[in-house]
Amino acid sequence: MRILLVHAEFPRTYWGFQYALSITGRRATMPPLGLCTVAAHLPAAWPVRLVDVNVEPLRDDDLRWAEAVLIGGMLIQAPSMQAIVARARRHGRRTIVGGPAATTSPELFDDADVVFVGEVEGRDAELRAAIEGRQRGELAAAARPSLAGSRPPRLDLLRRDRYTTMALQTSRGCPHACEFCDVVEIFGRTPRVKDTAAVLAELDQLDQLGWRGTVFVVDDNFIGNLKAARQLLPAIATWQRDHGHPFEFYTEASVNLAREPALLATMVDAGFTSVFVGIETPSLAALREVGKMQNLRLDLRDAVDRITAAGVEVMGGFIVGFDSDDETCFAAQRAFLADAPIPLAMVGLLTALPGTALWRRLDGERRLRHRSSGDQFDRPNFAPAMDERALLDGHADLLAELYSPEAYLRRCQAVLAGAPRPPTGRRLRPGGLRIAARAIWALGVVGPRRAMFWRLVAPALLRSPAAVTWTISHAVQGEHLIRYTHEHVVPALRRAAAACAPTATDAAA
Repeated sequence: MRILLVHAEFPRTYWGFQYALSITGRRATMPPLGLCTVAAHLPAAWPVRLVDVNVEPLRDDDLRWAEAVLIGGMLIQAPSMQAIVARARRHGRRTIVGGPAATTSPELFDDADVVFVGEVEGRDAELRAAIEGRQRGELAAAARPSLAGSRPPRLDLLRRDRYTTMALQTSRGCPHACEFCDVVEIFGRTPRVKDTAAVLAELDQLDQLGWRGTVFVVDDNFIGNLKAARQLLPAIATWQRDHGHPFEFYTEASVNLAREPALLATMVDAGFTSVFVGIETPSLAALREVGKMQNLRLDLRDAVDRITAAGVEVMGGFIVGFDSDDETCFAAQRAFLADAPIPLAMVGLLTALPGTALWRRLDGERRLRHRSSGDQFDRPNFAPAMDERALLDGHADLLAELYSPEAYLRRCQAVLAGAPRPPTGRRLRPGGLRIAARAIWALGVVGPRRAMFWRLVAPALLRSPAAVTWTISHAVQGEHLIRYTHEHVVPALRRAAAACAPTATDAAA
């Protein structure tokens, strides 16, 4: 049975870093780890190909070669997934759709032969039956599987030179119960972890495939199971030392990481350089409203400073549009972020994702409008408590200010001031000089933000090679964040605000 795995196209997003890719010489940020994991559960005798349409086109020859086509993606990729299903069916190929979008919104893929809902572990026979045509329709998992003894994903199927980072997963699930989050709906509130030996086997695979550089540990909450994290990190640190530190890791974690200084030190020793943290809002009322209790147990700005001082850069997630928010929420976010060491600050509108507690509450209140596309920069998919036009215009103003060159520069400088050393790799990676030369030319010589580039990079020349590496990489990152904000996000929010019904004030005027 010839199997074609297809990863659907991402639209332009903040996380896609599309404006930075031309400088790095890569085509996408991260590979489709989910499809690589599925591939590891297929019979070894079956020929398998993987096409990620974000890095290469899906050709008719690929579809003619295949006997079955497996398509994966997230909710924001659903339009591309649907188009791939239709194209495969025109070629008479059997289609199986899976992944996060299929799990939370299976009804979007009624045209597929099979919608594979949930995780693949422990379901090899079910997957094979779906591919061979002995199963049709929606196939849901009976239970969430254990990850003990999990198989290494088939990263050998990837065109690895097309990506800026590789991916690794050590656990699934999160113990917290944030109302708006779909992680606990998909993966549960009891984090399930891989054996340490399985994680090290995946590092061995990456090493043997010749990968050097960044690896995203895609766990929903890396410290969701603190005991497991404490056991795993020393093993990773030892592996790194034994193999010459080939990787730098970044991951996601809840903000209570700041209360674990010993764990943070071990993360740094293991090669972790940054972490995405869901800060959401400085509003205590909003945090209580959505059940983000872990954020109420410590001072959020102090937590960011502690993580930064440990040598781990914070990437922050923020939200506006909570029911308790009013027009002062934007000033509160500005004040929190003004000089915070958080260069990458993602501020989105509250979104009711399918199946979440927020979705269920708003449905009960008859406030849902439509299913979200995954885009947080359009009209909300529910009737907000705050005046909608004020919400959208305030969001646009906030993002425009946060991603002005001056504001982005200040947040980068705050990291350099607050960290004992730049949270970056210990050595220049293959291709690093070429990327640095491209960045200097594109951003420091001919770019419209030349002044920002040199104000960030020049002081690092007197500090250390690691500081130079860090500042150049953040100048490249900033180019995408600034351009995407001002060329796409802010105009989209302005159009959405203009489409809102006139307010009473507008009508009086």
